[in-house]
Amino acid sequence: MVFETAATHIDLIRVLVPATTAFVIGMLLTPVVAHYLYAHKAWKKRAGKVALDGSSASEFNRLHVSHEVRAPRMGGIIIWASVLFTVFGTAIAAYLFPEQLPHLDFLSRNQTWIPLTALIIGSLVGLVDDLLVIQEGGTGLPLRYRLLIVLALSFVIGWWFWAKLDVSVINIPFAHPLYLGAFIIPFFILMSLALYASGVIDGIDGLSGGVFASIFASYTIIAFAQSQINLAAFCASIVGALLAFLWFNIPPARFYMTDTGTMGLTLALAVVAFMTDKLGGGVGVAVLPIIGALLVVTVLSDILQVFWKRVLGRKLLRIAPLHHHFEAIGWPGTKVVMRYWVLSVVFAVAGVIIALAAIATPVV
Repeated sequence: MVFETAATHIDLIRVLVPATTAFVIGMLLTPVVAHYLYAHKAWKKRAGKVALDGSSASEFNRLHVSHEVRAPRMGGIIIWASVLFTVFGTAIAAYLFPEQLPHLDFLSRNQTWIPLTALIIGSLVGLVDDLLVIQEGGTGLPLRYRLLIVLALSFVIGWWFWAKLDVSVINIPFAHPLYLGAFIIPFFILMSLALYASGVIDGIDGLSGGVFASIFASYTIIAFAQSQINLAAFCASIVGALLAFLWFNIPPARFYMTDTGTMGLTLALAVVAFMTDKLGGGVGVAVLPIIGALLVVTVLSDILQVFWKRVLGRKLLRIAPLHHHFEAIGWPGTKVVMRYWVLSVVFAVAGVIIALAAIATPVV
């Protein structure tokens, strides 16, 4: 019992240290990054947005046209840079001081390589998009190219889960697993595309940072309960980086997360959900729609808006996605953000409870 308690304490330290480290690095890194973003005027040179159907997004432009040229884009650099410094910094520290810091290295082939790869590739592609957006007359990397990259990356990762890690089922809480076989690959692709689409939640100061922090905190707990300590440490480092980002992103935001943040986070989240499913003996995929309920609502509101306009000839919402609709009907942006934060915590707690209960009561 004493040994189990000691092991648990060590595991907690292995998770809390990366979270704290990423937060501190993010706090130190932000003034430097912010200085260069402002010095190089890293914002859209022409305000305005086009709706999903190609028409002018008049309601959005009425509410946000001034915000798009108020603060720089690419604030997501803070998040993934802090995570990378934490991952490789702790690995180097553990290598240099193997006796003093033997447990801090959480860079492992079986738990962190895949989500870290997804985070890096997604973030770099998003960075390219942001760099193109801030050019004079820039519109960013065409959507079809970004979708092709997400498609290709998720295909490779989905194939790896199926062919190399023998993942062929999705666990269902309190029920028998759903067998998909090779169809696990297109399932992962669709899930990745849906999560990438949910990145449009980055639309109001502080909104996306708080929502993603709740989501990754949930998966930190789930991975820890499954004894996937390295994966839990990875998720915790993202939470720490997000909290540092959020410190400077509370309204009025100093910078916006944009694609270099949301693309990497959503793709990494897809991998983490899979890692905490069959591989971890849990239900990481099944609880994702609960933990990430606000991401689901965001995507569905966009889909329904397009359907209503094309099929019924009128709008369902004043603006899509839903958080902008609330602004359009008169809610202050800060009220939308705070209520989304509250809901994100509620949904996160509900998802974690279901995930932990499913671990405790396996189906016979």
